Amino acid sequence: MQPLDYIIAGMQAVIFGPAAFELLGVPIPLTLVMVFAGVVTGILVGATPGLAGPMAMAISLPILISFFGYNVEALLPVLGFLIGIMKGATLGGAVPAILFNTPGTPDAYMTTLDGYPLTKQGQSRKALKVAHLSSVSGDTFSDIALFVCAPFVALMVERHLDFPEKTALLILSLSFIAAVIGGSPGKGLISVALGLIAVFIGGGEDFYPRLSLGTDALAGGFSIMTAILGVLIVGAVLKEYEDLWHRSNLSGARERIVDHGDQRLTRAEVLRIAPYIGQSSIVGTLIGALPGIGTTLAAALGYQLGRVRNERRRPEGAPAFGEGAIEGVAATEAANSSVSGSNLIPVLGLGIPGNAAAVFIILATDSIGGFTPGPSVFRFSENVVNTELVLVFGLFTAMLFANLVNWTFGGAFMRAATVMVRVPKRTLLPVVLLLTFTAVYAQEPSMASLWFTLSFGILGYLMRKVDMSPLPFVIAFVLGGSLENSARQAFSATGGDPYFLFSSWISIFFLAGSVVTVVLALRQKQTDSTQA
Repeated sequence: MQPLDYIIAGMQAVIFGPAAFELLGVPIPLTLVMVFAGVVTGILVGATPGLAGPMAMAISLPILISFFGYNVEALLPVLGFLIGIMKGATLGGAVPAILFNTPGTPDAYMTTLDGYPLTKQGQSRKALKVAHLSSVSGDTFSDIALFVCAPFVALMVERHLDFPEKTALLILSLSFIAAVIGGSPGKGLISVALGLIAVFIGGGEDFYPRLSLGTDALAGGFSIMTAILGVLIVGAVLKEYEDLWHRSNLSGARERIVDHGDQRLTRAEVLRIAPYIGQSSIVGTLIGALPGIGTTLAAALGYQLGRVRNERRRPEGAPAFGEGAIEGVAATEAANSSVSGSNLIPVLGLGIPGNAAAVFIILATDSIGGFTPGPSVFRFSENVVNTELVLVFGLFTAMLFANLVNWTFGGAFMRAATVMVRVPKRTLLPVVLLLTFTAVYAQEPSMASLWFTLSFGILGYLMRKVDMSPLPFVIAFVLGGSLENSARQAFSATGGDPYFLFSSWISIFFLAGSVVTVVLALRQKQTDSTQA
């Protein structure tokens, strides 16, 4: 098959795949329905303070797998729903940030700086329109970058990296994630170490289960679902409960502000914010392609670069950044939304998750089977059909449809999602906890899995208490098996050479990069502490 044939086959897998239902005799593709449902769910979740896209992805994944089963046909509907949540949550996070000065997601904090002042000026609907246009524009740009770059990255890795180099690349990825995420590089390294220890319990290829303390409960190891949902979701809920306890006497009624004046987004205003959208889209796409950095840094950097541009080119009498400038909303929303596509470049090209949302994409493929993210998925073969490559182009088609939904209906869904801002956390958190344990039990119907989930939840809570990010733990847990398998294969391929990591200049370069990354991060932390 030629490349164009694979693209067409991927589109057909979505459009002519299993039908969800018929409308006037026309079958409606299941994958497109799931993408649409995912976008709506994501917008509602993003608009709810205290929730986030990865939380919804974590809860929904086990339920979706239980419903669709473990077969290749389930991949596109499940991945389509998860992609829809990922895209919709970023868009929905702007709603409470603009209307109530309460970020729906962490990356939406920068949106409050100009979004809420616009609301206080009676221009909330215009601010939402700016956020919608900027967010979807950045997302679309990022997806185009993914479609172009992921095959190129995969082909480069497949051509130049063997087992020792791939092992060193995984070590570099974990070192980079540990260095850039969390309170400090030291805490990041501890988080990674804990994740590797957890994934190695009961595993390996030895006759006896390792690190199991002779108990049957640990002999089988921890499932990826119990560890990730426990650390990410249960830990976050427990921390939110503690924060609610401290803030119980500080809550007050929200100020009610009525819109007035022209709420339309004029052509002149669109042209005024277009350079900010373009600049932030490039920034967010570049940051998203680097594992572990995430949308918060993209939003902050996009906003700061936009502020510099605005100070040089602001028209006379126009509001500055922080005073209700629509350019500020545009710069932030374009930056954080443009991460969503490019963060799948390391996922599809290398099999390495770059953030929490990408973790659940890999988790879905591992759980269902039939698709292994990494360089091999982009092998173009003429005589034998590469079904994984067909699935990739099917996934790209689902992403384009998600963008289409955001372009056409996203603005209306954002306005409708304002009701979610008023749901009190005291009501929301028990529901999230119940859904999490239900999802775990649906995947693994045993009390042991619930106890493991709760234990990992307590670990996640303690990590947050000491300002240690749980994300390095999660990514290390996901990559731990791949790291071990790659190291074993490299050891075998080099004839049992214990120094296989130093067998090529590429692997030595990756190892040196790991050390340099951590050292530079530690020095930067020391410098910041000295200046403070």
